[in-house]
Amino acid sequence: MNDPFGTPDSVLVLGGTSDIARALVRRLVARGTKKVMLTGRDRARLDVVAAELRSDGADAVTSLEFDATDVAGAASIVDSAFAEAGRVDLIIVAVGLLVDDAQEERDPAKVAESIAVNFAWPAVALARVAEHLRSQGGGHAVVLSTVAAVRVRRANYVYGSAKAGLDEYARNLHQALAGSGAGITVVRPGFVHSKMTVGRPPPPMSTTPDAVAEDVVRGLERGAEVVWSPARLRLIFAVLRLLPEVLWRRLPM
Repeated sequence: MNDPFGTPDSVLVLGGTSDIARALVRRLVARGTKKVMLTGRDRARLDVVAAELRSDGADAVTSLEFDATDVAGAASIVDSAFAEAGRVDLIIVAVGLLVDDAQEERDPAKVAESIAVNFAWPAVALARVAEHLRSQGGGHAVVLSTVAAVRVRRANYVYGSAKAGLDEYARNLHQALAGSGAGITVVRPGFVHSKMTVGRPPPPMSTTPDAVAEDVVRGLERGAEVVWSPARLRLIFAVLRLLPEVLWRRLPM
């Protein structure tokens, strides 16, 4: 259970090698989180993150492998993680895939992969997470979305469309959980300097995994349903949402 300061005792990370999730869990461990369950597709990288968290002070760190293209298996991964971890106070959903849209939009297999990894697998996993949280009478999930989901643009519309689906799904699932003691926070970072964006030119107001993690911690403390990172992106996208389509498509984004 959460301590008196709101720090979760136990955390499950779906996408345990994500740079943002890694930075967030390190902050939580520094604040008192003791049990961490990492899940992901790369065993070697999971082991690196696990060792790091133990060094930071976590008492118990375990890991489980999964393939985010296996949508049908998402629920069983969540079941296995809860069975091993017992009660889970916080679930971080950090599964994502960003590749070259010029390639994706011409390749049906790439489109299917992007939708599976960025929307379908996390949505199915969240449905099962919600049932576990209802059963245990509380808990919270953090879902890593993106500002690209708020108004999808031509430059990355395959990725943005998939994330838009997840963003809407997670926010409405939060409403469905009302009265259960459980909830969901959606996180919308801008461009993040991470392994996912290596080689891509950073736009203005780009950020880092550590900065996003700090924004998430503050958001959880105040009970935010949506966290923007950096925070000023909330106002910027409030304006961008109102632009006529003909102007939106002309923006150098």
